[in-house]
Amino acid sequence: MTAKRQGPLAGIRILEIAGIGPGPFAGMLLADMGAEVIVVERPGGAGTLSLGRKAIYNRGKQSICVDLKAPRAADLVLRLVAGSDALIEGMRPGAMERLGLGPEACLARQPKLVYGRMTGWGQDGPWAPCAGHDIDYIALSGALWYSGQAGGSPVAPPTLVGDLGGGALYLALGILAGILHARASGEGQVIDAAIVDGSANLMNLLLAFAAGGMPMERGKGWIDGPYWYGTYRCADGRYLAVGSIEPQFHAEFLRRLGLDGDPLLAQSLDDSTWAAARARLAGIFAAEPQDHWCRVFDGSDACVAPVLDPYQAAGHPHLAARRVYQTRDGVLQAAPAPRFSAFPDAEVAEVPAPGGDWREIMGTAGIAAAEADSWVDAGVVRPPA
Repeated sequence: MTAKRQGPLAGIRILEIAGIGPGPFAGMLLADMGAEVIVVERPGGAGTLSLGRKAIYNRGKQSICVDLKAPRAADLVLRLVAGSDALIEGMRPGAMERLGLGPEACLARQPKLVYGRMTGWGQDGPWAPCAGHDIDYIALSGALWYSGQAGGSPVAPPTLVGDLGGGALYLALGILAGILHARASGEGQVIDAAIVDGSANLMNLLLAFAAGGMPMERGKGWIDGPYWYGTYRCADGRYLAVGSIEPQFHAEFLRRLGLDGDPLLAQSLDDSTWAAARARLAGIFAAEPQDHWCRVFDGSDACVAPVLDPYQAAGHPHLAARRVYQTRDGVLQAAPAPRFSAFPDAEVAEVPAPGGDWREIMGTAGIAAAEADSWVDAGVVRPPA
């Protein structure tokens, strides 16, 4: 049995229909903050059944395995809906309706329900029924176009901008806003969280810069083209990230390098100087290993940091002091975020055994043991082997 979590969302119950990617990640965010999240797994489907107890995105949740295509499966899920504040689903538009679990059926059972729908293209529009993945959604939204170096192909950070940034985060925020509205008004609603919408929304900061005169072109913008914003290879093949944008930070950057007053490295928005300046710095950084440069810039306002993989990052003094990465049951994972002063000791939670909480979950729905066993006998509920 998964232990109940403490946090600012304690007392909120979320029913999650298992899927992949952004839906489960949104559920993890809510569980990390103390919500009771019940994940409905499907036999042979995605979610914890594919990664078992290594499915970090299901930590802190409870798990029940239900064959959603079995006769009367919808009746059981609707009984779980009746006691829930929100539902998360990530199927193609129309799929939940065909299972008898669409918004109309669920809101009829629980009028205050916040029905969260996670898709790539959204619930309507010409592409709504089509398949896609993170890279496709951010390509169409404009978010991918700006990513990458001038003259090269656009580069997508895998799943981060679309599935997680434009999808999971917006879904979690929408669900919380919907719950606040439901508690004030008694009215539930449907949240249409589309990755194409969220990733486009993430572009608003860059669109504001463009409106202010920054070139909207890869390698020409003030935050991706200049030599003072980018990565450099060190002698050991590792990299440094430089982001000394503001004049005072740029001056500290040059001072630490012993290059005060160097005319080639004077900050300028004239992009004709950037290539030569970048080449000059590339030669300097390539002469020493990453650790050397970390010592040069450590504790300064030069805005320089080593590029680390997650396993290296876990051991960095700053992240180690904050326990940003933690290991549980042999799995390295990032700690819950953000942090709450009222709940200062947030630890990563246990990942449930797939289907392992079925009896407790049915009990919370008012289903007595004998009836619970009858759902198992009917093949609707699948206990763990």
